[in-house]
Amino acid sequence: MALKKRVPMLEQSPEERIKNFSEVALGYTEELALLEANRCLQCPTHPCISGCPVEINIPAFIKAICEKDYKKGIEILKDTNNLPAICGRVCPQEKQCEAQCVLGKVKGNDSVAIGRLERFLADLDLSLEISKHRSDTENTGKVAVIGAGPAGLTVAADLARMGYEVTIFEAFHRAGGVLIYGIPEFRLPKDIVEKEVNYVISLGVKIEYNQVIGRTIPFRKIRQDFDAVFIGIGAGAPRFMGIPGSNLNNIYSASEFLTRVNLLKANEFPKYDTPVRIANRVVVIGAGNVSMDAARTARRLGAEEVLVIYRRSEAEMPARLEEYHHALQEGIIFHWLTQPVEYIGDINNNVKAMKCIKMKLGVPDESGRRRPIPIDGSEFIVETSLVIEAIGQKANSVLRTGFPGLKLNKWGYIEADPETGATNLEGVFAGGDIVTGAATVIEAMGAGKRAARAIDSYIRSLKRA
Repeated sequence: MALKKRVPMLEQSPEERIKNFSEVALGYTEELALLEANRCLQCPTHPCISGCPVEINIPAFIKAICEKDYKKGIEILKDTNNLPAICGRVCPQEKQCEAQCVLGKVKGNDSVAIGRLERFLADLDLSLEISKHRSDTENTGKVAVIGAGPAGLTVAADLARMGYEVTIFEAFHRAGGVLIYGIPEFRLPKDIVEKEVNYVISLGVKIEYNQVIGRTIPFRKIRQDFDAVFIGIGAGAPRFMGIPGSNLNNIYSASEFLTRVNLLKANEFPKYDTPVRIANRVVVIGAGNVSMDAARTARRLGAEEVLVIYRRSEAEMPARLEEYHHALQEGIIFHWLTQPVEYIGDINNNVKAMKCIKMKLGVPDESGRRRPIPIDGSEFIVETSLVIEAIGQKANSVLRTGFPGLKLNKWGYIEADPETGATNLEGVFAGGDIVTGAATVIEAMGAGKRAARAIDSYIRSLKRA
């Protein structure tokens, strides 16, 4: 009889991991993976596939694990997912494929741990020498991809496998986008990202680093030199609350804080010349995955006390439960139904405290979550000398100057067809956070896959004309 509860994954103890940046979750051994894979019912309706934005044949790769045919399982994964080791670590499977699992809907049973099994197979693949996967198909056209994040890497890999000559233009000196600068090493090791980027390169994709379209290369030239263009530059501009005192020193956006640590190695200062200040008490605003990352990073950098302040309750928290539980284990303190209203500075304009107000929940707002309402007279002071705001991000203003003629919506994101990624400019497609606003890695990859199919169709139509 199959186990009712999913097989636990090995991980570092909280006492040990707060002292290092090594990966917290250690993955399944072969024995554990086989135990978990054999929980899958192999149901004929396979609703789990419909819950996956890139439509991985989940029952098939799990069946391959059960049969110990790992090569076949890897081939099934790679058939639709170019970045499985990344997805196996950071996808919100509990809200996607695993939420649809038939076993999980049976009282007393957990859904199959699909993400952990995906990671098990992908890590096996990474441990082997990456073979060349360059397509033998005759070159069918040239495509420029702007941005080497999840959407850009996916569209590039899919088109390369179709036989296209693909060049990615990346603004940073490393590929991966938010996978590199946004997600900490302890949740997604950089060498995992690098190996999967190398897989994309092995398909024949070229990457030109340190290129900012509109600055180092005109958008006009990109359009002239390629048959089609895909824009997947993400939405990395920070968003601040804008309350009184926001201009005080030592108030970071989460994107700046995490980029300093993840991409620029501020945690290894002075070995790397990128300092980041850490106080004894750090306050993080917001309760999404980025907030958890920022809070847990501050803890590892030496903060004795890290508070997370969120205006709604625990039930409305957008972070993955797994990351929340890891944060609790690491001693992060949560203040629910609390909203900062003012920062208070010292004589040197450094933040020294923040005024907060307690909230209560009203009727649901446009997001479907209950609207937080201030409670009059409930203000109180929280002392802190370092604040990290993790309340979301917005589109980079470079779109308005670097991409002339491109139609944007009122929030500054690119207007694009949700099914094809087509924009108002002929031959120009877009997808990922720069179209939808902040979403998940796998949703960005799904947009990349849809755009790849649309770009292929578009270029073939040009050749038929």
